[in-house]
Amino acid sequence: MNYKNIDEANRAVLDKIVGSQPFLVDVVPAKSVIKELNEGKVILHAGPPIQWDDMTGPMQGSCVGAALFEGWADNEDDARNMLANGEVEFIPCHHVNAVGPMGGITSANFPVFVVENRSEGNEAYCIMNEGIGAVLRFGAFNEEVINRLNWMKDVLGPALSKALKIKGDGLNLNVMIAKAITMGDEFHQRNIAASLIFLKEVAPLIVQSDMDEKDKQDVIQFLADTDQFFLNVMMAASKAVMDGARKIQDGTVVTAMCRNGKDFGIRISGMGDQWFTAPVNTPQGLFFTGYSQEDANTDIGDSAITETIGVGGFAMIAAPGVTRFVGAGGFDDALKTSNEMLEICIDQNPNWAIPTWDFQGACLGIDARKVVETGIEPVINTGIAHKQPGVGQIGAGTVRAPLACFEKAIEAYAEKLGLI
Repeated sequence: MNYKNIDEANRAVLDKIVGSQPFLVDVVPAKSVIKELNEGKVILHAGPPIQWDDMTGPMQGSCVGAALFEGWADNEDDARNMLANGEVEFIPCHHVNAVGPMGGITSANFPVFVVENRSEGNEAYCIMNEGIGAVLRFGAFNEEVINRLNWMKDVLGPALSKALKIKGDGLNLNVMIAKAITMGDEFHQRNIAASLIFLKEVAPLIVQSDMDEKDKQDVIQFLADTDQFFLNVMMAASKAVMDGARKIQDGTVVTAMCRNGKDFGIRISGMGDQWFTAPVNTPQGLFFTGYSQEDANTDIGDSAITETIGVGGFAMIAAPGVTRFVGAGGFDDALKTSNEMLEICIDQNPNWAIPTWDFQGACLGIDARKVVETGIEPVINTGIAHKQPGVGQIGAGTVRAPLACFEKAIEAYAEKLGLI
């Protein structure tokens, strides 16, 4: 395959992204759609493959929480012993059509969004957003966390499932994303507009559903209170779209970016399922009162799938209101960031026009060749976790994907093509 054919392959990948049709169709227990979760004690995690001993504090804490939630252990010590002695199998979310925020920890009875990409006939899954404060995704596992997870399993998940069944044909996520990006969301650190659009769509359906009135009120209040609720929907949509696009197994389009606290991993279209990894960086940003850079955990989470599809840090210009929250300055800095990210992308997505960027489309198709050629590392908007489990989020900022991942991917693809 010559250089021109690489460009043609990349264009075919982009055509699948632009032509994708992601719909939110259900919320179900993870074990009902991910068969691996029915095969003993299994935990899914964010990022490329990793084992217990290499996990950072927040991911280990999340695993403890999952073991307590599933009833595998009665206390933290028993859970840690079980997790350390090999009783539990760890699988990356990405290996089973899923993604997960921060630690990404997902076990059998977690409710997950089901997003169907109707253009390609594939599905992707992501756990629901727990809200703020002490939450499992940042490594907390106290009684409050477990009680909330049980409520999400018993009330929130079934409520949304009933609402979506009343809707019948699912929620068209492309339409919701296109609306929200004009309202100031970039879909990684800012999802306020999309979460409100989601609430607008589902609240009338929840009211119609056959549920306890108190449960209806609690669900609607939780959705109204949770500004980042749509992030997990966006992650599942992004995964569904990128998995559909990577059916084209040629070219240099980046099809996944993720991190597990130790390694940053990417995939490119021409190398299929193979991971290319390098040590993660640590996010830089602004911290909540009482915390500093010294407290920050290394980069973690599957949520960089949003940057992979061209939003998040790549669409900073769409959300100038969030730039100061992530310590990225003001409007000019947001513009500079999006313009810089455009240099490593192949095109722009006509489905998602950004008013503050003179109605240019969001970035489309990170080209690993361009990353290596320019040395411009992809920027990611991210929450910052405390490095100790259970403390939770201590700030927000940005982080760069390490260049070495892209260099390894291009070298491997060149070798596959017989060019080296």
